[in-house]
Amino acid sequence: MRHLSIILVLFAALALPAAAQLESDPAYGLSTDFRNWLSANGYSSYNFQRSDVAGGAYGGRTTPGQAVVNQPVIFIHGNADSALGTVSPYTGWTSSIQYFKSQGYTSAELYATTWGPASPAASPSQYHSKAYLTRLRAFIQAVKAYTGASKVDIVCHSMGVTLARKAIKGGSAYDSAAGGNYNLGASLTSSIDTFVGIAGANRGLTACYMTGPTTPTCSDVNGFYPGYLVGILGPYGVSQILTEMNSSSHYEGSFVYSMWSSVDEVIGYGTIVYGASTCRIPGQNGEVTFASVPYGHFGTKNLTGYNQWRMVKYHATN
Repeated sequence: MRHLSIILVLFAALALPAAAQLESDPAYGLSTDFRNWLSANGYSSYNFQRSDVAGGAYGGRTTPGQAVVNQPVIFIHGNADSALGTVSPYTGWTSSIQYFKSQGYTSAELYATTWGPASPAASPSQYHSKAYLTRLRAFIQAVKAYTGASKVDIVCHSMGVTLARKAIKGGSAYDSAAGGNYNLGASLTSSIDTFVGIAGANRGLTACYMTGPTTPTCSDVNGFYPGYLVGILGPYGVSQILTEMNSSSHYEGSFVYSMWSSVDEVIGYGTIVYGASTCRIPGQNGEVTFASVPYGHFGTKNLTGYNQWRMVKYHATN
């Protein structure tokens, strides 16, 4: 727990200033048109609007029937963050949405919701829960249906990367706090064009080396525990949900990319977990990497709107 607390302090000390907010945008929150559609189509119980959180959601047509020209992009934030965070370093996707809008995207093509409590203090208690996974699956399906798109793109950060990967993969999972074994349903792979995973801990979180599987976030069932070695053998005891996620590859979408920094102050250790970067996604098509500040854990998200846009729009990493 002590090391996780240190990580939270680093979050606050080393992050970039928050970008200007989008309060004047009619789709700040969710647009009236999208909220009406969600209510009429059985999604009200998911509370995608998240009015309890500042900057809790974004997206939707600002006028009924507004055209969807660009392929819709769904942004999925990380642990302790929110859709459009208002307190540094938890600024959500404000910078990315602003960049995509500068390239001709509209709120009818850009979407985000807050999946967790948006609380740094609650950070060690978050894991790949049934509630979060079913919520994100429903949001992906709702955006696709609402926009009428044949496919959507997904850009995600930190814990949002692994949550999104499992939400897309579907299938069996386990959550002791939600009745034990359950099934998420069929894969959503055919619905995803481009998947961009930024600073994800796909092989585990290095902070959990030191704590062991002692918190929900570091759980060896549905958290980020990277396992342990016996001499040179192993790792053993790797988180079950990460092991299951990594047992197959390239199911996240037609094009799969990662983006990460070797000076990530949150993941640490140059992102290396037992000899490989934890930020790489098995079977990925390509990656963009950084090796100096300000491209740390948050900078690699906040300062890379251009790269994110190139990946989803042109399937390019340069």
